[in-house]
Amino acid sequence: MERSRVEMVRRVAAGDEAALGELYDSTSRPVFGLALRILGDPSAAEEVALEVYTQVWRQAGAYDSGRGTPSAWLLTIARSRAIDRFRSSEQTRRRSDTLDSVQSAAAASISPDVHAADAERRQIVLEALDSLPPEQRTVIELAYFRGMTHTEIAESLGHPLGTVKTRTRLAMMRLREALKHLEGELSTQ
Repeated sequence: MERSRVEMVRRVAAGDEAALGELYDSTSRPVFGLALRILGDPSAAEEVALEVYTQVWRQAGAYDSGRGTPSAWLLTIARSRAIDRFRSSEQTRRRSDTLDSVQSAAAASISPDVHAADAERRQIVLEALDSLPPEQRTVIELAYFRGMTHTEIAESLGHPLGTVKTRTRLAMMRLREALKHLEGELSTQ
């Protein structure tokens, strides 16, 4: 699936609008879901998703398949855009929910099979997060679900910046190892 997405991105870079439509159809659900998880607002998440595909249209030529899959590239853009939106909004409250309370942002039109597969993958990801030492899980939660920078995390926890960066890196390495068998499966969403 990712190979066909690499080809779609190449076609988008060449100005093929149909390829952008194909890419959107095959990747918009996880892009929207990530934005919704960060923002908590379906309307804002839709706007972020639109911004993601607008950026893809403008910058598809800059995509480097050697640095990651198209899905990872899109999700990185979505995360960055959503965090920017979250930070620039007038919301002053910090998100207080934990990963344990993460619920699916799936639309009602999703088939039961897809919903069940999503629930199973979500459970696997949560188990991988639960397997992290508490100090590593905390920095991951603060970075990815509250949109905090390393500096903000260090200040919030009262730890040195280097400690926060090391814990984040170690946690990401553990998660990557624990979830590597899902890589192809997650990217087909």
